[in-house]
Amino acid sequence: MGRIIAIANQKGGVGKSTTAINLSACLAEMSQKVLIIDIDPQGNTTSGVGVEKENLDATLYELLLGDCDLSDCLIENVFENLSIIPSNVNLAGAEIELVGVEDREFLLKKHIDSIKDKYDFIIMDCPPSLNILTINAMTTADSVLVPIQCEYYALEGLTQLIHTIELVQERLNPSLVIEGVVFTMYDARTNLSLQVVENVKSNLNQSIYKTIIPRNVRLAEAPSYGLPITMYDKRSVGAESYKLLAEEVLHKGDEEWQ
Repeated sequence: MGRIIAIANQKGGVGKSTTAINLSACLAEMSQKVLIIDIDPQGNTTSGVGVEKENLDATLYELLLGDCDLSDCLIENVFENLSIIPSNVNLAGAEIELVGVEDREFLLKKHIDSIKDKYDFIIMDCPPSLNILTINAMTTADSVLVPIQCEYYALEGLTQLIHTIELVQERLNPSLVIEGVVFTMYDARTNLSLQVVENVKSNLNQSIYKTIIPRNVRLAEAPSYGLPITMYDKRSVGAESYKLLAEEVLHKGDEEWQ
C-alpha cells in the first residue's frame, strides 16, 4: 500500500514547498513511484518542478470544482517516477467557491482514492493556513509531516496545528497520524538553531526525524531553475540532506532502520 503524506504548517516560509519537491524527487530517484499534489495557490511546488503554472487549463482548482477530470490535470512523469497535480493562483478562490458544497472536506479524497494504488508515495504541499484546502489534504492523507524552521517562533502555531490534526482525527479521518517533525533552515553557526531543536524536542511529544535540513544557498536557487536540488546540484549539502530524509521516510517503521 502506498503512503499519502501531507506536508503542513500554517506558518509560511518554513520550507514546505522545498521539502515537498525535494523529498518527492529523492524518493523518485529511489525508484518509488511518486505523485505530488500542489495544494498551495502560490504554486511554488508546481513551478519548482519546471511546470509553467500560468499557462495551465486544468489544475487542482478545476478538479475540486468539478470542471475537469483527474486525467486532465495530472501531469505524468515531469521527471522519471515523479508526476504532479499542479496549482496556480486560481486555487485561492476555492475557499469561497466551495462554501455550501456537500462533503467539501472530502473532495480531494474522492479523486485520490481512485488512483492511490498506482503510487508508492503521494506527497501533498499544503498552504500556509488551516483552511478548507488543508482540511482536504488531511482527510486524504495517512500522515502529516511538519517542517519547522529553526527560528525563535518555531513553536508558535505548532500547538494550533497539532490541535487541528487532532480535530480532523476525531471528526473526519480517524486513521490520520503525525508522520513526524523535520527541522529546516538550520544554521550551525548560531546558538539559536541548536536551542530551537532542543526546545522542540523537550516540548513536543512527537516523532522527530534525525535528518536536519540546513540553510543552503543551492537549495534556495534550485526552484528558480525548475529543478529539484538533486538535479540542480547533487553534491550540495542540501541534496545530501534530502536524500537522508527520503531514506528515513522510506524506511520509517522498519525495525532494522531504527
